[in-house]
Amino acid sequence: MMAKSEIELKNFFIFSSSYESKEGEEYNKVLYYYPPTDDINTQVNNVGLVEAIIKFTGNFKPSGPLNSLHTLKKRQLYFEPEPNYWMVITINLPFINKGSNESTVVEYIEEDVHDTIYKAVLKQAYAMYRLFSGTYTSTEREYSITALRNKFEHFYTAYLKTLNLSNCDILNVFSGIHFLPLDKQNFLNVQCFINALECNYPIIEYVSFLFNDSLIWSGIEPDDTQIIYQYLISTLLPANIETELQGGSIPRNPSSPFASLHYGRFITGPTNLKTAHTIGKVPKIFLNNEANPSVYYFIVYRALNATICLFVNGGVDLTVELFKELDAFMGQRLSSIASDIGEYCTRSIIPPSSSDTSPRFIYFNKLNLAYKSTIHLDNRQSGNVSCGKELVQIMADMNSRKESLSFAGETIVKTMNDYWVVGKVSNLREFYVALQHKNASLIDISDEVKKICDTELKGIFFHPM
Repeated sequence: MMAKSEIELKNFFIFSSSYESKEGEEYNKVLYYYPPTDDINTQVNNVGLVEAIIKFTGNFKPSGPLNSLHTLKKRQLYFEPEPNYWMVITINLPFINKGSNESTVVEYIEEDVHDTIYKAVLKQAYAMYRLFSGTYTSTEREYSITALRNKFEHFYTAYLKTLNLSNCDILNVFSGIHFLPLDKQNFLNVQCFINALECNYPIIEYVSFLFNDSLIWSGIEPDDTQIIYQYLISTLLPANIETELQGGSIPRNPSSPFASLHYGRFITGPTNLKTAHTIGKVPKIFLNNEANPSVYYFIVYRALNATICLFVNGGVDLTVELFKELDAFMGQRLSSIASDIGEYCTRSIIPPSSSDTSPRFIYFNKLNLAYKSTIHLDNRQSGNVSCGKELVQIMADMNSRKESLSFAGETIVKTMNDYWVVGKVSNLREFYVALQHKNASLIDISDEVKKICDTELKGIFFHPM
């Protein structure tokens, strides 16, 4: 079998079209460029070519800017997150070497790279920067263009190393949030804990609560929750998961010597409260960027599999004593709540079937950013999927063409290896499912999809076809 190359990043750069430069000073427009090994002439030429393409195509598409450029070997995507600031990513297409040693032909696989997916990667790169540093415009206005370049260098050089372009798929387009449904008692326990925390510590303005990689509650705006959730499950929590204490549920017997212990620790803040003399690293983040951006300390605390995020006003002076108080207040309570939720999940949540022939689906609701997937075996966009990648690519194709379905519609595709892929769109909800039925008809597939919707998505309304 011929080996296929991976999707690779060729370059990534940010430039500002507002810097009109004299001849010989074109490099002033380049605010960030990766890889740094490309010489200055290459950087200037690449930026100049993109700027010329954008201006030229603007004459033919006045309704909006150019999104992408397709060539035989590469794909280039453009995003203007703020006026006059452009982000550009260039991707090497995967290829296969065909033929014998004497006559080898290189075939580039264009269909493996979807514009909607990698445009979403660009948008997420901007949203992640904005979360920690604010907007490009505000940084340049409050500091200088040099400070903006330095921030880009510090942030994007590290961020790009975390990207695995080969694992990007339709989840990047959705950038959704996986919610964990709880019974009334456990949800009430979480809500009471959050209310008590906010009442006892007024400096805490918002709280978010997660269990494993699933969100249970968030007090911040959905757009902010979306990017913070992605940061937590893709970067912060995986980096700290190996160091947290391991163990099962906390013993519920009051006489147990473990009853007075807790398993909590700060992920951002002091690593060891007993010996800490400083608060350690507590990042500041920018929320409500669209309207009136506010700065908050981002304090993350974890006990067993539960994670609580505290958003503290950025003008408050944090002290080691405050962290000790928070630890004393949260540790045992959060450990107990995490144990109860873990026991509930063990009893009530049925894992998806591991059979190769079982239907696989992904559901997304744009209204609340919720998604549910039996295709992805984790929520971290690690490329760990339970069906063939070609099926996920078909779903991405359907998603890119959903505008043609208008308010509601359905698309059905049959593959050469007897898989059926169905896409349903209705009321800003999307549902994609892959089934394997060799001799099924369209009616059989439609009935099967309806059964899956009734079983897995109870209470979800799909407009009748």
